[in-house]
Amino acid sequence: MTGLEKIVQNILDEAETAAQQTVSAAEDEAAAIEKEARKQAAQQVDEISRGAKETAGEILKRAQSAAQLQKRRKILQAKQELIRDIIEKARQNLSVLPDDAYFDMIVKLAARSALPQEGKILFSPKDRSRLPADFYAKLEEALQEKGGSLKVSDETRDIDGGLVLVYGGVEENCSFGALFEAERERLTDRVNELLFR
Repeated sequence: MTGLEKIVQNILDEAETAAQQTVSAAEDEAAAIEKEARKQAAQQVDEISRGAKETAGEILKRAQSAAQLQKRRKILQAKQELIRDIIEKARQNLSVLPDDAYFDMIVKLAARSALPQEGKILFSPKDRSRLPADFYAKLEEALQEKGGSLKVSDETRDIDGGLVLVYGGVEENCSFGALFEAERERLTDRVNELLFR
């Protein structure tokens, strides 16, 4: 399990209780809407003459159907908001990892994304200024299998964490924002699966 997966799993565990509460609140709100719809439908039924019972039944069915649809929409909206919040929290938590764990993850990310050629690695100004002393050795060791090399550039990028790889004039954005955006659909499906089985 990668560092990102561990972080996401920890957040998912914390969020499961919150998710249940959010869904429960949405269901309660939807039930209140349904109750009000039933009340209004019942008032309409009382006003209809005995000869129009069939019409009254149709009105009640439509009101119940509308209330059920609104309930489903509220629950879906609450689930979608919760999933977005969890994914965003996971992305933000990467940036506040302790330096040793953060840069170990950066080394793995660089090794996974590197090409078997010479290139440059660029960081945010914040990350560039806090590179640990052993970062270069760890990076070099991790890149040996690929046969390439990366030199840390003095140039920086305005990114939220992660890195940018540069090979000639081609840049590969491996910032956390770009990685989460690229994996958003898969992460959304995974969080949904874990929270709302």
